[in-house]
Amino acid sequence: MPTGEPAGADGAFALLAWTEDGEQRTARWRSESGWPAPKKVVIADDTMSADTAWRLALDGTGLLWRGDFQNARQLLQALMRRLDHKGGRGKRAKPAKPAATLTEQFHRHRLSQLQRARVLALLLIPFEADCSIPLRRAPDVRDACLEAYGAVHEPIVASLRELLGLIGAHEWRRKGVFIPALDERIHPWYGVFSPVRGEYVELVAQAPLPRPGSPAAALAFDIGAGSGVLSAVLARRGLQRVVATDMDERALGCARANIARLGLAAQVEVVRADLFPPGRAGLVVCNPPWLPGKPSSAIEYAVYDPDSRMLKGFLAGLKDHLLEQGEGWLILSDLAEHLGLRSRAQLLGWIAGAGLQVAGRHDIRPVHPKASDPDDPLAAARSQEVTSLWRLRVA
Repeated sequence: MPTGEPAGADGAFALLAWTEDGEQRTARWRSESGWPAPKKVVIADDTMSADTAWRLALDGTGLLWRGDFQNARQLLQALMRRLDHKGGRGKRAKPAKPAATLTEQFHRHRLSQLQRARVLALLLIPFEADCSIPLRRAPDVRDACLEAYGAVHEPIVASLRELLGLIGAHEWRRKGVFIPALDERIHPWYGVFSPVRGEYVELVAQAPLPRPGSPAAALAFDIGAGSGVLSAVLARRGLQRVVATDMDERALGCARANIARLGLAAQVEVVRADLFPPGRAGLVVCNPPWLPGKPSSAIEYAVYDPDSRMLKGFLAGLKDHLLEQGEGWLILSDLAEHLGLRSRAQLLGWIAGAGLQVAGRHDIRPVHPKASDPDDPLAAARSQEVTSLWRLRVA
């Protein structure tokens, strides 16, 4: 399989086999990113040099760690440094090439990210059947694994990089993300997009609602609810009833937990649906993934929308799910436009083609760290990014 192409779900739970102490051994392979189990595995420990590990990883060999856990983390950092400097030394200067377009830069950046992730995924950590790690100085990660994997009943092997992601997600879930519009915390689950980019939440918190007491103010749909943050904001703003939809089981569980924690279960119903629930509402809100493209891991489904499926589906179905005088709110960044992945004309064409018109638009500039990071590979596009709430009505 090519380096930049993750495996499908079928390969995520394959049986990993290796030889250790002259014996054939196996364990279940786990990869939330869908990477295939490495075909070749060697035992690695504190005696393996970073250069040796680097050569093996580049060759696609899995390194099953049997040494000190903290030393494995140091080795992972050493591999990261080699990836960052790959090709930077000992090569002749090449003739200057024409400057890459932003679209070309984006695709190169995506390919580089995938190749980097594939190499780093080859440093492997063993888990016992209870998800404890049988290594010196290993942390207790059983709660983090239970949240991400569910109950595990047999030994497994996963990449150290994925494990560190599980640990980070566990901390996000435990501490939560403060949402000023709620004056409360939202607790994202592993694999569910964390509402750290607060500008889109602020747009929903400030846009004018349907007139209180009108039929349009009685019911709202939140399409692709994720953590449930927008449903909570709408309920706190006075919507009598909100129906939140999602197709992902983690997102549904996360949204229900957050809504219950905020005391909004009487107002907000979370249901499994592909985009729209049955019926019509006075307000239909959707914050689809902002970039057309193929996700390479579970969490990227909140960022990448293959062939703009969710965006097109929301626009195409909105007319049939709005009450008279109702509004659809589309929350969307224009980063895809600056990257040349989608044009403003395309977006307006999809809106008009769905029998909709733009009743208004509210814009806000992102304030997240990458928006002003000159070292970000996509800095030129990010510096121009605007997030908008498009108010749509039936034409």
